[in-house]
Amino acid sequence: MKLTDFISTKAIIADLTATDRDGAIAELVQSLADAGDVPRSKVDELIEAVLERERVATTGMGKGVAMPHAKHAAVKKVTATIGRSAEGIDFNALDQAPVYSVVLLLSPPDQPEQHLQAMETIFRHLQRDNFRRFMRQANAKGEIVDLVQEADSTLNSGS
Repeated sequence: MKLTDFISTKAIIADLTATDRDGAIAELVQSLADAGDVPRSKVDELIEAVLERERVATTGMGKGVAMPHAKHAAVKKVTATIGRSAEGIDFNALDQAPVYSVVLLLSPPDQPEQHLQAMETIFRHLQRDNFRRFMRQANAKGEIVDLVQEADSTLNSGS
């Protein structure tokens, strides 16, 4: 599975306005709704589902990245988006460092295999120093879109 298979490039936010975890999650879910990837009528429920998952354990992985995620019946296919914070957000990350790149993943509950594949794909890319660095330095949506497309081709070519 490639990032471009499920990341909604229309919903990418290159400069999150939120200054806290809950606000960033809400902003990204709303962006997916605005892009038509999830129902607008379910935004509050989707935000609550992601926050409920955060209460179980932080999705702040360390190294400046977080991967909040949830499964919800309103989601018809695995979808994700990316948000970038120039200032950094306290995500209660494992290393206690601020988070600059947030990859939000939403999945239907009846597609657990696709959910796991998407999580593994995101995780594999976020483990790469160059990917994290370029994501943090991206100043525009187009730069993040290019990074996602390039990351797929680089990883698939074995480099």
